[in-house]
Amino acid sequence: MADITDAELVKTIADFLEMGHVENIIAMFRQDPDYYRLSGDILRDERFAVRMGMAVLFEELQAIRPQEVELAISSLSPLLSDKDPFIRGEAVNILGLINTDPARKLLHPLVNDPDPQVAEIARDCLEDEQ
Repeated sequence: MADITDAELVKTIADFLEMGHVENIIAMFRQDPDYYRLSGDILRDERFAVRMGMAVLFEELQAIRPQEVELAISSLSPLLSDKDPFIRGEAVNILGLINTDPARKLLHPLVNDPDPQVAEIARDCLEDEQ
């Protein structure tokens, strides 16, 4: 049996999220925390339902596996400098859901993002620090 590539895995996870099968993806992440490294690639998907599914996924994982969600930070942090504001905004949102000191530290510069929506998301995520 051939090994599945990361690109195939990202597509499969994204397809499941689009279909609303978040519980299946939660089970995968619980079984193998290595999937967190794919978070940034999944979040780049152009389908809104996939990106919404990622938010639901991280809300759930933060509740049941708070000690693991930080594993996604390294894959999400490059998205904070993406040329597309919607990608930056989605990354800010997920980092806000992760809500750990390292995640929040990455959000501070985004309160001054040139895109007003990205800046607002970052401010909202950091609101509890004030």
